[in-house]
Amino acid sequence: MTDTEDTTPGRLRIDKWLWYARFFKTRSLAAKLCNDGGVRLSGTVVTKAHASVKPGDVLTFAQGRHIRVVKVVALGSRRGPAPEAQALYEDLAPPVPEERLQDPYRAPGAGRPTKRDRRAIDALQSETD
Repeated sequence: MTDTEDTTPGRLRIDKWLWYARFFKTRSLAAKLCNDGGVRLSGTVVTKAHASVKPGDVLTFAQGRHIRVVKVVALGSRRGPAPEAQALYEDLAPPVPEERLQDPYRAPGAGRPTKRDRRAIDALQSETD
């Protein structure tokens, strides 16, 4: 048996599970987050990548700018395609509200007006004259 195999039945290393579930591109990135204390396992901070997860556990961790809260549904046996990885967990985080921005690259009122903005300004100015 190699050191990457988990010896406890019904459990799997947390870094391996995060990698199987495709939350991280490499297992090393998942292990680094665990070792840095960036993952909570059912409310307890995890400081070791060899901590075990089992079905029913709730994981909380940061992924980019978002906080992910997921419930472990299954353990998995490999890093498979995305549909297989999505079957390993249930997302418990509330849906992110869509921001009402006209242009996703530019906040309203920032920079030069677009052609549409200029036409709206012209229409307002012609109404007041």
